[in-house]
Amino acid sequence: MRTAWLRRLLPALAFASSMAVPLSASAQGELVLYCTVQEEWCRPMVAAFEKTTGIKVLMTRKSSGEFYAQLKAEAANPRGDIWWGGTGDPHLQAAEEGLTEPYKSPRMSELQDWAVKQWEQSKGRTVGVYAGALGYSYNRDQLKKKNIPEPKCWADLTKPQFKDEIQVANPNSSGTSYTMLATFVQLMGEDKAFEFMKALHKNVNQYTKSGAAPARAAATGESLVGITFQHDAVVQAVGGAPVTIVSPCEGTGYEIGSMSIVKGAKNMDNAKKWYDWALSPEAQAIGAQNKVSYQVPSNKAAPVPAQAPKLTEIKLINYDFAKYGSSAERQRLLSKWDKEISTLPK
Repeated sequence: MRTAWLRRLLPALAFASSMAVPLSASAQGELVLYCTVQEEWCRPMVAAFEKTTGIKVLMTRKSSGEFYAQLKAEAANPRGDIWWGGTGDPHLQAAEEGLTEPYKSPRMSELQDWAVKQWEQSKGRTVGVYAGALGYSYNRDQLKKKNIPEPKCWADLTKPQFKDEIQVANPNSSGTSYTMLATFVQLMGEDKAFEFMKALHKNVNQYTKSGAAPARAAATGESLVGITFQHDAVVQAVGGAPVTIVSPCEGTGYEIGSMSIVKGAKNMDNAKKWYDWALSPEAQAIGAQNKVSYQVPSNKAAPVPAQAPKLTEIKLINYDFAKYGSSAERQRLLSKWDKEISTLPK
């Protein structure tokens, strides 16, 4: 009888044992992450966070402008919990419109001044996680083949030799390209900036959705020149692509890549756990360790990749994040770009 009883008990014990781990893991809950950096950086971040916390992450990758529009569309019934990465301007706009949640991480004292300032300007609704300068890269092999002089300035990109040779993102979907638009306005004045972009338009072969895509196009030779943040081009150079990265002679703008908690997030506690973890030196080292991130991290103790563009050696403008991250100014400039640039014939 004892043997028969054990035969009946053992399968039940085995079943209970098999259920123990999944039940324990699911007890940690889940997190819906909106990720705006490269897919190749999003995934190791997710894997490391899941391993550290036991929280299941559901990740979607899109450009900054796309996620800003999504947050607006989902405001009445938020699906996302946290928005990580991407240029700060759309994050600031989302903060201004009350689409994101104020939060002060216990790690604030560990951060660079520019990251804290981003948090202060947004009244605690977004924080800086990395910084990077705007610029462009060109394919050396293609440049030599086409016998075109090396470009060193923004003005060079409007020369006739570069007709249909330049790729850049659409500023409506790409935070990178909106930074470019706002940079030109601050660098040249609005009237001259739009005249410059009209001249540049003649040489653009494609307006992409993603801000990093032009760097990949220049790396493969699909396009001669790609206008992006310089760290996106560094990724291609480290991978062996024959690209040269240019800090334009006139000066250039920069981004503060940011992070925001979605207002009304269904997994608020887990969103705060990601927020605190993503500001740690360990999390901020993951991108460079996987050779997909060469920005300057916001945590003072995080290692700065050796290949990262040296911001102190680049002629940076005094970028007005408060003004150009405001909802009214961003919408005004994008509407003007749509009306005066995107409708021009090629």
